[in-house]
Amino acid sequence: MACPLCGCEHFYVKNPEDEYEAFEFDLKNGEILFVSEEAKRQCPEIMEDTETYCDNCAWHGKRGELR
Repeated sequence: MACPLCGCEHFYVKNPEDEYEAFEFDLKNGEILFVSEEAKRQCPEIMEDTETYCDNCAWHGKRGELR
């Protein structure tokens, strides 16, 4: 799974309760791999319809759009 614009596999989601906090993760074979244990513990569940942002370019969309 990679960004449809740039091919990057590194993404983040924003915290719905704090617009300045984000949780970074990689997508490998459809599996979410957080960059830190803290992010894994604190991040709300990432669903298919969660707004997801590429860490390399301007793409953002639903996680389910990534193939």
